Amino acid sequence: MKLNSHYLDLKDSYLFSTVARKVREFQAANPGKKVYKLSIGDVTLPLAKAVIDAMHLAVEDMAKKETFKGYGPELGYDFLREEIKKYYSRRNVELDIDEIIVSDGAKSDLGNLLDIMDADNKVLIPDPVYPAYVDCNIMAGRKIDTCSGNEQNGFKPMPNENYKSDIIYICSPNNPTGAVYTKDELKAWVDYANKNNALILFDAAYEAFIVDKALPRSIFEIEGARTCAIEICSFSKTAGFTGTRCGYSIVPKQLVFGGISANALWNRRQSTKFNGTPYIIQKAAAAVFSEEGEKQIQANLQYYRDNAKIIKEAFEKKGVYHVGGDNSPYIWFKVPNNMTSWEFFDKLLLEKNVVGTPGSGFGENGEGFFRLTAFGDRDDTIEAVKRIVELL
Repeated sequence: MKLNSHYLDLKDSYLFSTVARKVREFQAANPGKKVYKLSIGDVTLPLAKAVIDAMHLAVEDMAKKETFKGYGPELGYDFLREEIKKYYSRRNVELDIDEIIVSDGAKSDLGNLLDIMDADNKVLIPDPVYPAYVDCNIMAGRKIDTCSGNEQNGFKPMPNENYKSDIIYICSPNNPTGAVYTKDELKAWVDYANKNNALILFDAAYEAFIVDKALPRSIFEIEGARTCAIEICSFSKTAGFTGTRCGYSIVPKQLVFGGISANALWNRRQSTKFNGTPYIIQKAAAAVFSEEGEKQIQANLQYYRDNAKIIKEAFEKKGVYHVGGDNSPYIWFKVPNNMTSWEFFDKLLLEKNVVGTPGSGFGENGEGFFRLTAFGDRDDTIEAVKRIVELL
């Protein structure tokens, strides 16, 4: 018997676990002191009324013999998949319902999709990046290359023919930087992937925060993407489902490598290893796309957008270099005085009782930068920004 030794190649602690531990230690040493948290990207507003109402009705369905649901379809109920299909159609992206596979969230899909890919595939991941991309591939023992996001390219790395990778991760709006690719920039990546017979895993978890109509919210708005990309999306940040868990992947039928359909493999994988997202949760998710649901969810999204605006405007007034905050819930800024990201984290926590996320936890290129999230209480956000500006 052997365990997977690739897990030993992971860093000792997941970034957000370290942040949480430091906060616990501070609170234990300073009982009664309030800590203002702009660190982990978890929503704070309750689920929309339309969503809750749908969930209550679904619970009632489970209490009656004639409407009770046992095992559901592993790939998702058609009532939800049809709503997702219409959601994309309203943005001029036409999908086949069989290309939409419902899951329990984007994070799960980003890891599980690797099951259908050869272990020898080389992976290209931007730096800085959401740590789960890296860790999932380390666990599988894949070779990882990174492409550099930095001040010079606005934290939006572009293709380079020196990259010879098979799997490419793109997140737009980006976590952690908040940077958003334009259509021309995404077209360059799509063309590169098609030319090199590579696959793009496109993380669109934050697409609902894009308000600039010139910016793409789906990679399938880009010509040629259906032969080189899988899109992963989630209800977590769009509709506050972080504790409810529901997401989906779009795997086009044109996506074929070596004569094998990626759609067929993903369907087979999910049918074997996943029993489907609960009926009650899928009913709640379908309500997200109802007329009332969309209105209520947009109100919640605007609350977070306004939080982001408060942070962004404070940095603009102070002349602090930053990215994000206008089409994204994240603001990524440069820490002062050549401090390291963790030095600034400790100083901010100890002196101002504010918590953010050190940029170095997202990769080497994150050193010297810091991430703040707009997913907080309004009053706490205002007070936290005031304290950050004082420290800067």
